[in-house]
Amino acid sequence: MIVAWVKSALQEVQEYVQLLVAFVRALFSRPYYRRDIIMQFDAIGIGSLTVVSLTGFFTGAALALQTGQTLDRFGARTLVGQLVSASMIRELGPVLTALMLAGRVGSGIAAELGSMAVTDQINALRALGTDPIRKLVVPRVLAATMMAPVLTVIADAFAIFAGFLISVTSLGVGSSTYWNAVLEGLYLGDAWQGLIKPFVLGFVIGSVGCHVGLGTRGGTQGVGRSTTNAVVVASVLVIAVDFFLTPLLMEVLY
Repeated sequence: MIVAWVKSALQEVQEYVQLLVAFVRALFSRPYYRRDIIMQFDAIGIGSLTVVSLTGFFTGAALALQTGQTLDRFGARTLVGQLVSASMIRELGPVLTALMLAGRVGSGIAAELGSMAVTDQINALRALGTDPIRKLVVPRVLAATMMAPVLTVIADAFAIFAGFLISVTSLGVGSSTYWNAVLEGLYLGDAWQGLIKPFVLGFVIGSVGCHVGLGTRGGTQGVGRSTTNAVVVASVLVIAVDFFLTPLLMEVLY
């Protein structure tokens, strides 16, 4: 039982690596399907804007409310802006945005490609001389990779603004005091860390969704399993990659 599970896991990793190699090869050679790339940028970027904005807003509001009460014990309520901005930009912004994308984008990619796989549409593309990696994988992975940092910045902005609203209305912190604390709590390394992480996490989400979708078998039930697996695997990898990426970036940037 264990041996069979290990063999299955190793085969899955091998197929994933082969997909990444094919993706890199297709990314740097013609033909390019620019229309598909633009459509995926719109579907992943604009389509995820609402959920990412709401997530950032309510996370920032809750973070300000909770930390404000905690900081009161030490007489440091005025530092709530510093805590909200540093926490969101360094860690919470990239991770929460990536988790939202894993749920929305990862599942969507897996379901779409899985449906194409079980209905032989991918084999039809090959029969017509079209490379599925160039046509289907490259636009989706590229869009997820490039749009994740943009969505993260938007989520961070909404979170900091929500923290401002809570600080002024509920905690009694002055407006200028909050924004000064926000600026004082940020370093250049924080900004770079908050921008580099989403690129990696977006790539993980897009590539995992494509890998799981293309490997779908078993009809409509298989599509359902693939959708669930894509969300679970992408979410776990987001947290794991963030764990290993954080000390590496701290070593390089600080």
